[in-house]
Amino acid sequence: MFRALVVEKAESGETQASIQDVDEARLPDGDVTVAVEYSTVNYKDGLCLGPGGGLVRTYPHVPGIDFAGTVEASDNPDFKPGDKVVLTGWRVGEVQWGGYAEKARVKGEWLVPLPDGLTTRQAMAVGTAGFTAMLAVSALEAHGMVPGVGPVLVTGAAGGVGSVATAILAHLGYEVAAVTGRPDTAEYLRGLGANRIVARADLAETVRRPLESETWAGCVDAVGGPMLARVLGQMQYGASVASVGLAGGANLPATVIPFLLRGVNLLGIDSVMQPTESRQRAWQRIARDLPMAKLEEMIVPATLGDLPDLGANILKGQVRGRVVVDVRT
Repeated sequence: MFRALVVEKAESGETQASIQDVDEARLPDGDVTVAVEYSTVNYKDGLCLGPGGGLVRTYPHVPGIDFAGTVEASDNPDFKPGDKVVLTGWRVGEVQWGGYAEKARVKGEWLVPLPDGLTTRQAMAVGTAGFTAMLAVSALEAHGMVPGVGPVLVTGAAGGVGSVATAILAHLGYEVAAVTGRPDTAEYLRGLGANRIVARADLAETVRRPLESETWAGCVDAVGGPMLARVLGQMQYGASVASVGLAGGANLPATVIPFLLRGVNLLGIDSVMQPTESRQRAWQRIARDLPMAKLEEMIVPATLGDLPDLGANILKGQVRGRVVVDVRT
């Protein structure tokens, strides 16, 4: 038996989450069983824990879209008992049972060996959000972004992706402009390395002109929607925007003019189905280029019992930094 946060759905359609003792025989199919140590709270987890169940397809369900822990049993030649591993993506926590449990069973091809220099706690301080942030920064650099060419904008900077993106960019020597709608997060963002704070209201207006002054040398966008449309018109010639989220909506009320007349690149970042080689490169770079002291400052510790409230708060935009869940407590 092991403890898990199980979400069940009533005939009325309402869902309810509770901590239960679960028989290991109920674990889904897979060739590697992991003793989970840590997971995180992401926007998708908030949806899965919500009253309508969000992204969940079948019940009962265990949310948690990422986890880190130790291999307990394996029929996969790439992993053996005792190996430290991390998992992000592959619809775990949405379709497959996820990390809000003391045990998880998954396909070995979904796992990445924990890089040297990272603990399982630190890996989940990075989590899916930080993994996505690293993919975004790497994509921007692959399209020519280098330090010293101008400020790089990070939207939704106080959230999970934005916090890690801010810390990574600052550590790599970029001038970072962090966007937030909460004045109380300014000191936190400066502590992560942000050079300036941009009020969300300054970018929330509808697009008045398809092109504005060339301001940003790059952008990690974790919001989407109208704010993304506004930012596109402010990019420098040939600059790129790595878009990773839809918190502001999927509609993009923009024109093609920034792309045609300024050569702006819009890069979509999907962390779910990344190939194994890409995942390993990203995690190795995280271990090398993410300042661990800054990472510790982002951590908000939590337990399984905290999750229902945290899920609701993240949907309200009230969670700052990286919530790390010790599933053993």
